[in-house]
Amino acid sequence: MSEHDVVFGFGAHSGIGEGPQLLGLVQRADRDGLDHFSLSDHPYLGDRLDAYATIGFVLGRTERIAGLANVTNLPTRPAPLLARMVTSLSALSGGRVVLGMGAGGLWDRIADLGVPRLSPGQAVDAFEEAIVLVRKLSGGGPPVTHHGRHYRVDRIRPAPVPAPPVWTGSVGPKSLAATGRVADGWIPGHAADWLSDRYRESRPVVDEAAVAAGRDPREVRTVFNLPGRVTDRPLPATRDDDGRWLGGDAGQWVEELTSAVLEHGASGFTLFSPEGGTPDAVSLARWAGDIVPAVREAISNR
Repeated sequence: MSEHDVVFGFGAHSGIGEGPQLLGLVQRADRDGLDHFSLSDHPYLGDRLDAYATIGFVLGRTERIAGLANVTNLPTRPAPLLARMVTSLSALSGGRVVLGMGAGGLWDRIADLGVPRLSPGQAVDAFEEAIVLVRKLSGGGPPVTHHGRHYRVDRIRPAPVPAPPVWTGSVGPKSLAATGRVADGWIPGHAADWLSDRYRESRPVVDEAAVAAGRDPREVRTVFNLPGRVTDRPLPATRDDDGRWLGGDAGQWVEELTSAVLEHGASGFTLFSPEGGTPDAVSLARWAGDIVPAVREAISNR
């Protein structure tokens, strides 16, 4: 079983005209006891709300739920300013922020914003350095001077606010190893679940890097993105022929998620629609009202 409290949330689309609907969904999730909501971060798309502006807006209208960019488009958000952004959100919201971090994808679109293109190796180096620098610029203390390969700051005083937890969307071996060295959580890529080959092959890379860095691998939680349906009746199978998660009725979800926690080390789940967008209102209500409480009860009794 995971060493962490198990967290449950949902992911949402953030179209430019969807602010009121998004706010309503998150407020309902907040009342229903979900732990987090997540938004994608694609600042080169003009029809999307900015992830961090939207997270700040929603946190200001909720009480308990945390927000995260799943995951931050790091090349477009320099680490020193990202540190200021997330510590400010944390201070304003009472610590209800998770820093989702990625090395950057869709480089053609990122370059359209005038961001210098990095090689895959450079992007991962910048990713790990950014996590370290965000932590240096958080938690108070004396001014920070940092001259790294990708970031430079001189005599910048850290915000007197702890750094938020960092969950990464790592996929390749170098970024997985960086996750083990410096992150607090890992979101398996491509919506891979706990029975997938991707998870079985990738999690050991995280764990081995954590041990090599003198950490307990259990310090790095695993939070699964789960695109899937919540159905009225049981499905014949909860996965397709390729092993990808499909969903099922509430009982199937509860059985699978309980097993994921107790037998495979899962410590978080984020629900998406089957297409990877916002779950419909009925599915989200079943998630928050039926599935999540039942999983929490099942794992608390073990």
